[in-house]
Amino acid sequence: MSEIDQSAADRPQQPRNRLAETTSPYLQQHAENPVDWWPWCEEALALARSEQKPILLSIGYSACHWCHVMAHESFEDETTAKLMNRLFVNIKVDREERPDLDKIYQTAHQLLAQRTGGWPLTVFLTPDDLAPFFAGTYFPKTQRHGLPSFQELLIGVERAYREKPEAIREQNASLREALSQLDPAPGVMISDLTPLDQARRQLAGSFDKVNGGFGRAPKFPHPTNLELLLRHHAATAAAGSPDQQAREMALFTLERMVRGGMNDQLAGGFCRYSVDDQWMIPHFEKMLYDNGPLLTLCCDAWQLSGDEVFRDAAIGTADWVIAEMQSEEGGYFSALDADSEGEEGRFYVWDRDQIAALLSADELALITPLFGLEQAPNFEGRWHLHGYRTLAEVAAEQGRDAEAASALLASAKTKLLAARAEQVRPGRDEKVLTSWNALMIKGMLRAGRLLGRDDYLASADRALAFVQDRLWRDGRLLATYKDGKAHLNAYLDDYAFLLDALLERLQTRFQPADLDWAQALAEVLLSQFQDDAKGGFYFTSADHESLLQRPKPMADESTPSGNGIAALALQRLGHLLGEPRYLDAAARTLAAAAEPIRRLPYAHGTLLMALDEQLGPPEMIVIRGSTNADVARGTASEGASGLGDALNQWQTIAQRDYAPRRLTLAIPAEVTELPSALAAMQPGEGVRAYRCRGTHCEAPIERLEEFKKAVVPSMK
Repeated sequence: MSEIDQSAADRPQQPRNRLAETTSPYLQQHAENPVDWWPWCEEALALARSEQKPILLSIGYSACHWCHVMAHESFEDETTAKLMNRLFVNIKVDREERPDLDKIYQTAHQLLAQRTGGWPLTVFLTPDDLAPFFAGTYFPKTQRHGLPSFQELLIGVERAYREKPEAIREQNASLREALSQLDPAPGVMISDLTPLDQARRQLAGSFDKVNGGFGRAPKFPHPTNLELLLRHHAATAAAGSPDQQAREMALFTLERMVRGGMNDQLAGGFCRYSVDDQWMIPHFEKMLYDNGPLLTLCCDAWQLSGDEVFRDAAIGTADWVIAEMQSEEGGYFSALDADSEGEEGRFYVWDRDQIAALLSADELALITPLFGLEQAPNFEGRWHLHGYRTLAEVAAEQGRDAEAASALLASAKTKLLAARAEQVRPGRDEKVLTSWNALMIKGMLRAGRLLGRDDYLASADRALAFVQDRLWRDGRLLATYKDGKAHLNAYLDDYAFLLDALLERLQTRFQPADLDWAQALAEVLLSQFQDDAKGGFYFTSADHESLLQRPKPMADESTPSGNGIAALALQRLGHLLGEPRYLDAAARTLAAAAEPIRRLPYAHGTLLMALDEQLGPPEMIVIRGSTNADVARGTASEGASGLGDALNQWQTIAQRDYAPRRLTLAIPAEVTELPSALAAMQPGEGVRAYRCRGTHCEAPIERLEEFKKAVVPSMK
């Protein structure tokens, strides 16, 4: 009898799978597996310690294609499950609910395997110290691609655990030492913008001049790098020497993403990444955390360039989020799966004959060259819509005026969307994550403010109210919510991203309660997350569960760096309120990150933005005026009919052009309960504007024409 067969025979007859009652859709996907799965909990860890069994830790997420593959091949297989149940205590983790565990064990995988990780992540832990002694990602059911079968791996890992305990202890000690060295010591404070220039050169060195983006496939959106380039262009333009290459690298890359297959050409919303250099075929999952920053970026790109392709992309993304990703309760859902009916991308791809049967002759003639339907299939014998040509080019070639071409395209999309709606939809992960909601709230607020869309502002308001009502308890945030249950200590990203979103909301519509909440979040960052000894912020709070490591991540990943956003937001709030503790925390974060920034500048884009605003404090504009008094001093020119309109008009002028280092608040005179720094900015008889940088404020401005002249020079 083989070892696999013996393992199966020895297995208990009644496995207990404990995942059905969890809030994670990913864990619930595995609730019917024959594996004795546990969620990460003290009971499971205690069981492993008491039985001295190694832990098999499997980390993934609901929209992960290869997670589904490994589940179907191995976790649903009775023989494999019997082996897992006999040899290990099996723990399943949703990396979106427990990013703390994911960060720790992805880093450990990289140290052990000497290569980057991914999902599914498969890690084997010693029970006493939870240190990983073997790690990998996807393993197939049978040997292929140079990988052992998963069953062979299970047997070999368990044998090594039994037969080589001393070697494993030595390796674990070395790993723990390596992890401890990852927390950078404070470096010499960076005193100039050299790292920003280096990051710009690094990005230029890997820039794909033909297709946009940086490096080769797979290509990820990296909105933080594009934002850094746009900010760099704005800064050099304000100084009189605009860096046009930085501008073009960012706008060209974003335009190629918008027109490509990574952007859903029918319903809007961006997929996770492109598997090719041309942004043509995506990995089809749609994640909220990508779409929030990309929505913000599209709005900024439109504001800077005036190119309608970015405005249309912003509208498409925001409309998709409201239609498909916002719950009735107000919070935003997390993700759409890559798969439907067991196939990746099935929901999004087309047969050409199917399209032809749905459209009129004129509609088909227009979209055929637009989306490349006359070319060879681009996805497994079918077509995924990719913008090979622009609408203007096709319209000119066919002798159609722009308005008629737009109408034809709109009608074609409506018909195709109606047909697509009849198909089985990809699964939707309906948990609500605080950090990802904050990213989307910021994007929706930016879109509502810049595009003049009250429905986007209302969507953001609903989501923010949801977070406050369901995920803000006793002065602390919770990380996740689903089916009426909110739980798990929130992480650095939750607090930092939400603080950043509230600063955006204050620029949209000033409310003292939002400022109070922003201060409360800042205080928790300082009391629970700040490293008092070395500076910077840990990913987990001081009262969080003790784990193998307490990470302090500095680099941008698929989301912006929590340390970078914390430094950026605390600096802005510190300048706004005149609060030196916030400014000091931001400065100490930049000092803690100095060496990582110097080593790899482009990987720390968010921290570079914070550095930029530390060396040159952002411009703060506070506009005061009554919303119900008579118009005075000629402030309500250009059609404004009252002081409320005038306040809005002044704010609109200050926010009209792309000025990323400017914060503008319009505070009605009727608001009297303000922090001292803002209370000192008293309203006048009409509208009065105060402009400050750092600790220096100019004389108040009370006439509209003077205000226009004052704000325009920094918008070059």
